[in-house]
Amino acid sequence: MKKHVHETHPDIVNRLKRAEGHLKKVITMLENGEGCVTVAQQLHGVYNAIGNAKTVLIQDHIEHCLDESIIKADLKSQKSTLTEFKEITKYL
Repeated sequence: MKKHVHETHPDIVNRLKRAEGHLKKVITMLENGEGCVTVAQQLHGVYNAIGNAKTVLIQDHIEHCLDESIIKADLKSQKSTLTEFKEITKYL
């Protein structure tokens, strides 16, 4: 299988690792009986961090992979790329 790495992937990995650490902290907060408002605020931060990572990944894929595929491909491949575009936009 061909390795699929983009320029933004290291940044996305860093974002997700920070979110992972933050999530572990939230779990500890719950186990230690922290207040619900505080925990909810922290969970909101985790949720946003993951959402931002997802957005960067999808935008990068659309801007680079799909754009390049349409320019370089024949009509059949362009249709396949369009199908892939429709599929990935479900995750926005």
